[in-house]
Amino acid sequence: MDTPEHEAVTTKIVVPDSQSMVALLGSRDELLKVIEKALVSDVHVRGNEITITGGAADNALATRLFDALLSLLEKGQPLSADAVERSLAMLTGGGEDRPADVLTLNIVSNRGRTIRPKTVNQKRYVEAIDEHTIVFGIGPAGTGKTYLAMAKAVQALQAKQVNRIILTRPAVEAGERLGFLPGTLFDKIDPYLRPLYDALHDMLDPDSIPRLMAAGTIEVAPLAYMRGRTLNDAFIILDEAQNTSAEQMKMFLTRLGFGSKIVVTGDVTQVDLPGGTISGLRVVRDILDGVEDVHFSTLSSEDVVRHRLVGRIVDAYAQYDAELEQARGPVRGPGRRDDSRRGSR
Repeated sequence: MDTPEHEAVTTKIVVPDSQSMVALLGSRDELLKVIEKALVSDVHVRGNEITITGGAADNALATRLFDALLSLLEKGQPLSADAVERSLAMLTGGGEDRPADVLTLNIVSNRGRTIRPKTVNQKRYVEAIDEHTIVFGIGPAGTGKTYLAMAKAVQALQAKQVNRIILTRPAVEAGERLGFLPGTLFDKIDPYLRPLYDALHDMLDPDSIPRLMAAGTIEVAPLAYMRGRTLNDAFIILDEAQNTSAEQMKMFLTRLGFGSKIVVTGDVTQVDLPGGTISGLRVVRDILDGVEDVHFSTLSSEDVVRHRLVGRIVDAYAQYDAELEQARGPVRGPGRRDDSRRGSR
């Protein structure tokens, strides 16, 4: 006779050695507390044995989580509260990707720090960059779109797959006010390129960056500097692409030369273009959909790798925008709302 789904059952897991158990539980049982909070089943630890008590389905999930965490340890990946939470999210997400395969995919290492994807969508985004010549990474702030693309660029440069890295973004936020900013042209555009410099410092020896930039191996420049060029043997990243016009997007994509790869990143919910200007990122998918060797990767609030509150903020704004759009009602023609419900005058 089958055990009723609501009836409590007991499952035991034996951890092979005390060192693995200590790593699994964390300092002062820090990780165990995270695991207990995340699971429905009760978890008790004694010696090298973990006892799980709860419904059959809940116990099965708990067992999968512990198996995933032990696999991470076997691959030399230190555990953290973030790794526990992300592993559980992958297991409950219904996908086939194993947490150990996602969280141990090393891209580039520098000064003891290794950059890896942290979600399934980030892993697929990274794999798409390997497999396609042009990749679009579209998603909200904090999803690692630009950071992972830059890590892949550094990896390609170090592996001698390309001869140079070109990082660009539109300085549209400045607009005509650029002339009022103090200093030289470089000083004026520097604030809009600073996030790219900051990411580079995470991935390369800071002392080597000026030398690489002086040699032209790394170039950080406004989008306007790309016009008229053909970019061969380069890894090219266009950041903040939602702030390009449709014409600028076409201009940029047609800079592609032999032996090069392009990654375009942006968030279509944060467009800073003047009123009436259509974002090139919003229309490019319709234009290039189905074109061979062009791939679109979409990331969501679930892929946010900043403070967990950022994901909630993204969701809250999306819900607010959806409710506001619904309250406005359908639109008939340019700028005209549906007045059919008002009745005749």
